[in-house]
Amino acid sequence: MSAKRTERLLTLVIMLLSSRRGYTKEELFDEIDLYREATSVAAREKLFDRDKAALREQGIPLESFSEDTLFDNDNTVQRYRINAEDYRLGGVTFQPEEYAVLNLAAGVWDQGSLDSAASRALRKLSSRSTDGGIELTPLIQPRITTDAPYWDVVWHALTSHAPIRFPYRAASTGREEVRTVHPWGMGARFGHWYVVGFDTTRKAERFFRLSRMTGEPVLLKGTFDVPASFDMNQTLSSLARREPDRTAVVAARPGSCQVLRVRKGTEVLQTGEEWDILRVPYAASSPMAATIAGLGTNARVEEPQDLAAEVQRLLQGAYDAAVVAPQGIEITEGTRPAPRRKSSSQDHLLRLLDLVPYLLAHPGAELGETARRFEVTESQLSKDLDLLFVSGPRHYPDALMDVNIEDGRIYLGNARDLAEPVKLSMDEACSLIVGLQALRELPGMRNNEAIVSAQTKLTAAAGDAARIGTSVATKLTEDDIDPTLEVLQSALQSHVRVEIDYFVPTRDEITHRVLEPIRIFLHQDTWYLEAWSVDSDGLRNFRLDRIQTATLTDQPASATVDERSPSRGREAALPYRSGEADQAVTLLLEPRARWIAAQYNADAVQELGDDRLAARLKVASSSWIPGLVAGLGGSAVVIAPEQLREETLRWLQAARSHQSLA
Repeated sequence: MSAKRTERLLTLVIMLLSSRRGYTKEELFDEIDLYREATSVAAREKLFDRDKAALREQGIPLESFSEDTLFDNDNTVQRYRINAEDYRLGGVTFQPEEYAVLNLAAGVWDQGSLDSAASRALRKLSSRSTDGGIELTPLIQPRITTDAPYWDVVWHALTSHAPIRFPYRAASTGREEVRTVHPWGMGARFGHWYVVGFDTTRKAERFFRLSRMTGEPVLLKGTFDVPASFDMNQTLSSLARREPDRTAVVAARPGSCQVLRVRKGTEVLQTGEEWDILRVPYAASSPMAATIAGLGTNARVEEPQDLAAEVQRLLQGAYDAAVVAPQGIEITEGTRPAPRRKSSSQDHLLRLLDLVPYLLAHPGAELGETARRFEVTESQLSKDLDLLFVSGPRHYPDALMDVNIEDGRIYLGNARDLAEPVKLSMDEACSLIVGLQALRELPGMRNNEAIVSAQTKLTAAAGDAARIGTSVATKLTEDDIDPTLEVLQSALQSHVRVEIDYFVPTRDEITHRVLEPIRIFLHQDTWYLEAWSVDSDGLRNFRLDRIQTATLTDQPASATVDERSPSRGREAALPYRSGEADQAVTLLLEPRARWIAAQYNADAVQELGDDRLAARLKVASSSWIPGLVAGLGGSAVVIAPEQLREETLRWLQAARSHQSLA
């Protein structure tokens, strides 16, 4: 980050906002000393062109015009200005409850492209919120991730209305074809991001899952119009999971294979001392085969034969990979750091432009609190204040801002031109509008008045940028989860205990639990309940899709739960907890299985080349690891500890023999 460039950009904004008549380049060069530091006239011109592009890139409406219409193409008579009406955020004030739900909406985004945009949007709106200091404790915490392949490229195409071309492997045929699409909208559902648009080859609207793109999309020249009737929320609602249209006959050992027995529509055709015969519905062969392969010698497919063959293929692949798995791999990289947000002069400029209206709206703001709000250190904030003090036209010292710090409190004056926040950019508006929509879809929040009013005001304040609200959407819950969510939310609001019947896949059993719910959170498209387990006398996480029944009780939750619970702020919760007695398991993951590191919260990783990854997991019990490896068909192998590696190999050998592969 160049402080000099930030100062130059800030001074340029101040000057261009101060005059409706605007300035010529020569006048700007004369007033802004930092332009005169250029080594040549050509370098100075290039510097100015770069600065103009930087301002426009950040959504600052820099205009160029000519005083003489006869010379529109003559750069020597061009003047520049920033139209104050186009620059400033529309007049709107948020009540404390409304600003509190905007905070929740910003917290919906996981680290990624729109996470920093949400923070910037909140900074701008903070100067438009009335005092109150309300902080909502989110009992239900959804998370939206933007880590899908090529998300940033597709987002850029969407917001710039640029056609894209990409190679794509269709799920229905498995064939790879090149598609050219006009992207109308993006949406997340069922744990995947989709782009929807006009397929120029098929001359029709089509869905494309980003994870099925086999190469980076290329932006093409030209533009397109989005149909006025298009609404991504409605389009996303039309996308449905494939309903089970096949049945498998599976032999299961009595008392085992609960994952099949609890499946909706499963029938027990026959019971016996050695085997029960189940009829199990399923939609796609691959996930069903992975489930059965993970059951090892406790299950065997009787029919259909193509499913039995798929199970055999997975077990053979897992066994072959385990036999040749490397040994002696050491993980030296430690935990993977969270990606740092890119810092640039433009980012610094935006922070300063947000800082001025905030300080004017909150005279005497505390230095420490302001630093926390703007996510910088107190030292960096002091540097920012120094930069504000020296930025401005040199020939008009009265135009410089007054910055004073007294007893740790900040006072700012003479900053009339920057008193209003910059209008929300497209990504800033999107982050909050879509975040509010996501909150509004959650059970118990669909008619929340603060969310409705905040969304209405935000849409009005965002102006043209608000149209992104019809182009991006998410659906974070489904009908099969909603009833359980509603029961648990009632328990949270009433502070009572809840009884559940819970499927434990690692032990292949269904247990009865008495819980004191603490919060509900979303991780990697899976909803979890954090609760105090009365039976275990400790904190536990429970997957909502494994809760078979949930019933409210009239027993009050203990007062000590909140004291034992970790912070429930904006930070993301993790589904897997490490304990002192946990054991370390190291897996070698092929590209198709890298998701395991994130899903199971690996505490250390090591890149191995060819997009392979060694990941170390901390687990309370390793009994479920062989089943996990079996279902992945060779995409993951155990490399440590040696005892588990040998146990997994024997487990896979027995499963192969059971499936008549020996």
